[in-house]
Amino acid sequence: MSAELKDNYAGAFDGALPFGKRPALLIVDVVVAYLTPGSVLYDPAFEVALAANERLVGSARAVALPVIFTNVVYQPGGADGGLFYAKVPALAAFQRGSAMGAFPDTLQPLPDDTIVSKQYASAFFGTSLASTLTAQGIDTLLITGFSTSGCVRATALDALQNGFRPFVVREACGDRHPGPHEANLFDLQAKYAEVISEARAIDMIGCA
Repeated sequence: MSAELKDNYAGAFDGALPFGKRPALLIVDVVVAYLTPGSVLYDPAFEVALAANERLVGSARAVALPVIFTNVVYQPGGADGGLFYAKVPALAAFQRGSAMGAFPDTLQPLPDDTIVSKQYASAFFGTSLASTLTAQGIDTLLITGFSTSGCVRATALDALQNGFRPFVVREACGDRHPGPHEANLFDLQAKYAEVISEARAIDMIGCA
């Protein structure tokens, strides 16, 4: 982002959220559809972000930090996806039973991890995520996943609106093009979340 743009936001959109006392790692839609060459959703940027997610999960599990996975699952025909399913043809890849909706071999949930299945962009919309977090006393989310401009952004915004502190991990998010990726990270940092590096996230996990 240009210095001119940053200066334009200064003073109005440069606040900061403190890290909370009880964090969790929330991995948004890191599934095979984004990681398989030939898939309509594939881009090499997702493979780079996958590696960052693997490192973050390893750090989280080393200190017993809660790990939450989300995926997208539709009934055959996508009627439960409503207008979102109608707007985005690529979502047909996530009909129940599709191999494209599976978690990758290198990033599999463990029995104690939480899996939230959703039909819309935000991991909070129409799911039990907020009540699950509240029941566990979680106040902060380290948010990663696919895609930055879509489900990651929607989830970070709804985290804030539901009273959870969103910390979006830059290297662990992926998008189809650097433009939307960077623009959405900039806007999230300005208005709705803290955008942090993978290294800082790992430090925060270690101190949790």
